[in-house]
Amino acid sequence: MNIKLAWRLARVIVHLVQGLATCALVFPWAGAALRERLVRRWSARLLGICRVRVERAPGAPALEHALIVSNHISWLDIFVINAMLPSRFVAKAEIRAWPVVGWLVAQAGTVFIARGNRRELRHIFKGIVDALGQRQRVAFFPEGTVAAQGQLLPFHANLFEAAIDAGVPVQPYALAYLDARGGWHADVDYTGDTTFVQSILRILGGEPVTARLASLAPIPAGPGTHRRELAQQAQEAIRVALGQVETPLQ
Repeated sequence: MNIKLAWRLARVIVHLVQGLATCALVFPWAGAALRERLVRRWSARLLGICRVRVERAPGAPALEHALIVSNHISWLDIFVINAMLPSRFVAKAEIRAWPVVGWLVAQAGTVFIARGNRRELRHIFKGIVDALGQRQRVAFFPEGTVAAQGQLLPFHANLFEAAIDAGVPVQPYALAYLDARGGWHADVDYTGDTTFVQSILRILGGEPVTARLASLAPIPAGPGTHRRELAQQAQEAIRVALGQVETPLQ
């Protein structure tokens, strides 16, 4: 490990410790507005240490109250979105096992779903509807897993029903990680057998990253709307924004 990589890794560790302290000592008594400010600032600082610059791409204004859906590429995704507009995430249970970061995102309000657990899914679904009804922002990755840069996996439609029940729009986000030449940044890919630690080291040791995030036109989810229609429209909007070829819908 070279000196620059070791220094960056040390800064990440210190920042994670600071995050642990904030969650343990400040979050229990902090109001929603303060928590959001702390999450936004901490996420932006983490990305800065990792040399990830967030760039807001042209698109629609980010709504304060919506069900947010995004393509999923890396563990960085949650922090990129939170650096722009902190949201309560719904994520796969595997994220909870990530060292330190899993606990931190849980403290920030992330809800974890175990694959194949229908009873748990129904309980979480009700929680999403309640949170949206309280004018909270809720975000999830409808692909259900990470995809390599340049790919868009089929969208699962189940959780889109929450927007219909809560009467809030769905707002798609398109996320891409670019290198200095404007192409896909290979070091960000988190597919295959790559571990969380390997991914961090690759990002810290690689070239700087530009995270380009576009909030797209919201999709109304009123009475009579079907979840599959919402999922299809959101997937198509993200596909167009990323310049992807068409992928099938599950």
